[in-house]
Amino acid sequence: MILDACVLIAALNPEDAHHAAAHELLATAEPLITPPLTLAEVLVGPARTGQIGPVQFVLTGLGIEVAAGVDPASLAALRADTGLAMPDCVVLDAARRSGQVLATFDERLARHARALEVTVVP
Repeated sequence: MILDACVLIAALNPEDAHHAAAHELLATAEPLITPPLTLAEVLVGPARTGQIGPVQFVLTGLGIEVAAGVDPASLAALRADTGLAMPDCVVLDAARRSGQVLATFDERLARHARALEVTVVP
């Protein structure tokens, strides 16, 4: 399963409205994969508070894998065709290229993913 930043952020934050749903997703799928740019997005908040190390430890403990390389041309085409922000294009491209399910709480991203025949949860 390819994980969008919003799923990982929700899983890490008990105050997040999607916290329980994020944990349910993480408990029901393997492998759990996120692109490097998406992981960087997740780590911005912890970087501000000096908590990158502990958060990376938690994510590793959850079994989160970092996806291999990206195709810049594919990302550019997705961005041009969908108008999605580049971080959304990165997770969508990873799901599309790998054939994995995309986990996101972002309705706009989910709509574009479904239009490209990518399976989306929840």
